[in-house]
Amino acid sequence: MTVSIERPTTVRGPAAWQVGLAGTAMIAATFGFARYSYGLYAPALRAEFDLSVGLVGLIGSATYVGYLLSLLVVGVFSQRLGPRPLVVIGGLSAAVGMLAVGLATGPWLLVAGLVLAGTSPGWAWAPYSDAVDRLVEPGKRQRVMGLIPSGTAFGVVLAGPAALFLYGPVWRVAWLVFAVITFAVTVYNALILPGTRRRETPDVETQARVGPSWFLRPGVTRHYLTAFSYGLIGAIYWTFAVEAIAADSTRSTAPLFWTLMGAVGMLGALAGVAIGRYGLRVVHIGLFASMAAAILLLGLAPGSLAAVIASAVLYGPAFMAGSSLLQVWSYELFPDRPTTGFSATVFFIGIGTILGPTLAGQIASGWGLGITFVATATVAAATLAIAPRRQAAIRTPRR
Repeated sequence: MTVSIERPTTVRGPAAWQVGLAGTAMIAATFGFARYSYGLYAPALRAEFDLSVGLVGLIGSATYVGYLLSLLVVGVFSQRLGPRPLVVIGGLSAAVGMLAVGLATGPWLLVAGLVLAGTSPGWAWAPYSDAVDRLVEPGKRQRVMGLIPSGTAFGVVLAGPAALFLYGPVWRVAWLVFAVITFAVTVYNALILPGTRRRETPDVETQARVGPSWFLRPGVTRHYLTAFSYGLIGAIYWTFAVEAIAADSTRSTAPLFWTLMGAVGMLGALAGVAIGRYGLRVVHIGLFASMAAAILLLGLAPGSLAAVIASAVLYGPAFMAGSSLLQVWSYELFPDRPTTGFSATVFFIGIGTILGPTLAGQIASGWGLGITFVATATVAAATLAIAPRRQAAIRTPRR
């Protein structure tokens, strides 16, 4: 396949460093701030706007519906527009949505802001597969792809202390600060990423048309099921973990738990190295076993400080590395069109994230959060059975 790789003239210094920094910062803003801060501030939002536990779950699912819709658009237009416009839309959606949450005086503006902010990862995450493929030399792609999703951990680390000091009546200040940071990150990405589509010869474009069969190549069933499970268990944990902890602990425990989870989650940046050394199968098994144990701990002993700490330490790195696992696995399956292929992956993550909070909210309303987390841990453990069959390694597509 003949492809000319276009490098924007604004990039100075090593391309891998530039793209890695831009992607990590955007994922920190869209996931760490815009997406997961909802779960961190759920108790404060419940008190401010008189929300029930079931309604918290429904709102969480609504934010993921917007996420899924944005993914569909990205999958259709990624090859036509290039990474920059889609990432910028994601950054602006996060900034404006969090601004609306910070200024909300009633539930309608709150929900609108949360849904808009929730679309941002769908716009921003998948295009980095194409950006890395176009801007980073083959020997560094796996590490950069493993680094970028770990931005979630950095965002969570910043959000945790903010919740410790900007809680109660001043929780709005945190969301406004998050919005300002996200806008600055968006500007930086606009300067770094390529803004046009990949230039291809006409015969390649004809051969590379995407149809249903393109998404159903060998090996994708386990990949899609893993993505669905990852989205389901992740959405439940991020939405209800603080709710479970807050009921049986002091006010400072939840923000400290959140900060610890993000701090140890930075180890997820090593996912690309781990995959290169041990392969996808071993890393898959290790990550989902860790997540299952972390979720089970909150289900059995949410009031135990030792259990809360252990859950954060197990879950943080495993979840952050899980997104890297899926991104690298997707690139191995879809090397010819990385963004389009990864959009399909994130679509299945999105389906799981939509179902997760609603189902968990309904179970929690009837049987409590303890049973909810035990059931979620069971799903995570069952995912071990669909690990990749072989120790797959990154393939570099011919150019």
